[in-house]
Amino acid sequence: MLGNKKIIGIYVFLIIASFIFLLPFAWITLTSFKTRVETFAFTLLFTPTLRNYINVLSSPFINYAVNSLVISTSSVLIALILGMPAAYLLSRYKFKYRETLYFFILTIRMGPAAAFAVPFYLLYSQFNMLDTHIGVILIYQTFNLPFVIWMLKSFIDEVPVELDEAAKVDGCSVFRILWNILLPLLKPAIFATSILSFIFSWNEFFMTMVLTSKNAKTITVNMPSYIGFTRIRWEEMCAASTLAILPIIVFAILTRKYLVRGLTLGAVKG
Repeated sequence: MLGNKKIIGIYVFLIIASFIFLLPFAWITLTSFKTRVETFAFTLLFTPTLRNYINVLSSPFINYAVNSLVISTSSVLIALILGMPAAYLLSRYKFKYRETLYFFILTIRMGPAAAFAVPFYLLYSQFNMLDTHIGVILIYQTFNLPFVIWMLKSFIDEVPVELDEAAKVDGCSVFRILWNILLPLLKPAIFATSILSFIFSWNEFFMTMVLTSKNAKTITVNMPSYIGFTRIRWEEMCAASTLAILPIIVFAILTRKYLVRGLTLGAVKG
């Protein structure tokens, strides 16, 4: 049992850490309501204006937001459809070079994006896939699919293998075991994995910047457009950043209980 002083110290530390982490977001949000002149005035006393948001929403920002939503959602769905059977295979079946294959999958996730950019650009240019939604969705699999496999495999490892064996005795196929047994048990884990994969996809910048120009451009790639030749439109950039961050924050708040349940699944064995 922790003493009262230690508990108070932990709470104080968490409050200070939360303040430090939230300070940049608070600065961005406040700046988004300022005029061009007030942007560089470090004061909390100013007259809020919606002009920056009106300018951002009157630009192609909505199109880029739709692109981000479509690409991120599709990327997560494909990663789950492919990653669930792969995670089950790596968890339940013993075969030669299994650990090597698992390590290779993880190395793809850990590789720097710059290492894949040029090869994929050349490949996409040959197949006319540059600046296409499907091209960006497929490139997102380089980091989403390994992450999904890694996460789900660790959760499947915690499910007793006896459930699979009992289902096979009853005549269930591998597909039915995945659909009828593991899927209901792993719902919180799948939900947590989906949320994190969606956030990774929504925030991705480098690969999308290299492979898109207009049609499949996302919110993150649109941010540098507020940097002009003569000045940086900080107030509009902050407004666009606030609009880009807000859906993720709302989504995380609404699904926080599933996220916590998924991340803590299998943490306690008894």
